[in-house]
Order: sequence, then C-alpha cells, then structure tokens
Amino acid sequence: MLDTRELGRRPGSQRTVTLTAEAPAELGIEILGVPEGSEVEFDLRLEAVMEGVLVTGTATAELEGECARCLEPIEDEITIDIQELYLYDDSRDAAAASDDDEETDVRRTEGDLIDLEPVLRDAVVLALPFQPLCQDDCPGLCTECGARLADDPDHRHTEPVDPRWAALQDLAATDED
Repeated sequence: MLDTRELGRRPGSQRTVTLTAEAPAELGIEILGVPEGSEVEFDLRLEAVMEGVLVTGTATAELEGECARCLEPIEDEITIDIQELYLYDDSRDAAAASDDDEETDVRRTEGDLIDLEPVLRDAVVLALPFQPLCQDDCPGLCTECGARLADDPDHRHTEPVDPRWAALQDLAATDED
C-alpha cells in the first residue's frame, strides 16, 4: 500500500517515491516468475489529477524459472513500466461503483492508500515471454533419450528399425555369416 496523503488532492501536485517491497506469491507464469518474498524495487511518480492519482514509473525484480525447451534454470532481471490511474474513492454508492469497476478494470484509492499489487501482477505477467528460453537458439532435449542437446551438439541415435521389417534384418545378418 502506498500513501497519497502528501498530494492533498490538489491537481498538479506530484511527488516521486522510491521504495522496496516484498514480492507477493505467484507473481509470474507457471515456469517463470518473481520468487515470493524477493525484493521488488519501485521508482514511481505520483501525480494528483482531477479524477484521482496517476502513478507512473518502473518496477524491477529478479526472475527465476526454467527454460521451456531444455528445463535448465533461468535467472534474470525484469524491469517493467507502470502507468495507472487510481480514481478517488468518493463515490456515494460504493457498492454499485465497485461492481462497475470489476467489469471495466478501474482502480480506486482506498481512502488515501493505493494498492500496487494488482497493477504489478498485470504488468509482470504481460511482460514475461510465453515460452522462456535459456538462450535464443536453445536446441532443447533429445526426443528419444532426453539428453540436453546444447551440451552435446553431435548427439545422434541409430535409425530406429521399423518392427515390421525387423525379421528381414535378422535374416540379412545370418546371410552375412
């Protein structure tokens, strides 16, 4: 939660905020994400506008996961841009406003506080690759034995024998003897 009291609801007033927070649980996708409890660094500018508070800035966090092709561990850093307008929570009919907000994805202040977690979650998930790779040209794993092809680029298997022709191969072996 981020406090906006210093802005005083005066349009045009602004302040910059640099803070570090703990990452919430399940921030990312199934195979790549921000570890729970790790540090997320925010560098934000809060600006009061007529309707509410405009939050712009960046968030930086460490990523951990695994390659979608070879399952090797991936450790990286992500910096995402954040820009979100939080409307002041002054509505007379708060229940109707919250129902409308859920349908239109409008964010509201909670008194003078702003909850950054939903915005951070949305931004991180959208910024992550659908299939993260350890390197752009990762060859993956061998489909027959599961060996990592990046470790052994010349990895080969003998051509599999079609079971329908296996008897003929045995016959050819006895002719050579």
